Amino acid sequence: MSKRLCVGGRGSERGFSLVELMVTIAIGMLIVASMAILLSNNSRARTETEKTSLKIENGRYAIEVLAGEIQNAGYYAEFDPRGLTLPATKPDACATDAASVAAAMRLHVQGYDDVSATTLSCLPDVKAGTDVLVVRRASGCVAGVGDCAAMGTGNLAFQASSCGAAGELGSATVTNHYKLSTDTSTFTLTRYDCATVAEVRRFHVRIYYIANNDRTGDGIPTLKRAELSNGAFVPVSLVQGVENMQLEYGLDLLPAALADGAADVYTPAPDLYNGCAAPACVQNWASVVTARISLLTRNRDITAGHADSKTY
Repeated sequence: MSKRLCVGGRGSERGFSLVELMVTIAIGMLIVASMAILLSNNSRARTETEKTSLKIENGRYAIEVLAGEIQNAGYYAEFDPRGLTLPATKPDACATDAASVAAAMRLHVQGYDDVSATTLSCLPDVKAGTDVLVVRRASGCVAGVGDCAAMGTGNLAFQASSCGAAGELGSATVTNHYKLSTDTSTFTLTRYDCATVAEVRRFHVRIYYIANNDRTGDGIPTLKRAELSNGAFVPVSLVQGVENMQLEYGLDLLPAALADGAADVYTPAPDLYNGCAAPACVQNWASVVTARISLLTRNRDITAGHADSKTY
């Protein structure tokens, strides 16, 4: 008779008890919940980091835009505007006709400190308590040449003569040294050879300001630029999330013959500096050689649960 050996048996077959199974499931749920919380916190932290990076980049870009504009303020090609007569009073920044713009050319920059909502009629939705910057200059490129846009109908064009003292620049009337008009058919000034017609450039009047909204009612404060185009100021959004702009202007207070282009004093309001009275206040604007720009930026989106009690 053959013999068989039975290894194991019913008594050795054993699975999880109900209690063990419930404990295992509970531990698994704790691990899954912990992982979910960790992932949620990491996602929230990454989102806030992205918001902070975007806020910094927006502020940096806004500074670069404003700095570049200020550096080019008062560029009128070959024309030197220092011979122009200063306006008797601070010009109307919202003026759109060529005569008014030409009369204001001596002031390459012009500002308004802590404006109200109605300080300038051409600025819609301006945020009260912020500063406004006006820049006047000619385009750095010649209209219609290369990548430079053509003039377009109704836009202000600028032409400067470089024909020497024996020619157009010999005129004792400084306003004969340039032309500023929407009608380029009258632009007959010449270059240094006194024969070749001088280049025609777009003339820019740009107003930088802070608006309460990017689009109507969205609540996103935005740096905007209103530019004189075809006889009206057209606002364009530049940078979202900029809720305040403050400027200080550096004045070169030395007499014209001794002016060195270095700032002797900084003030947020040259038209009020040192108790000046017209036309000395206008002269202060003509003496601006540099500016300090301060911007306050914020996130475009609300951070849930965040409360900020700081004063900036």
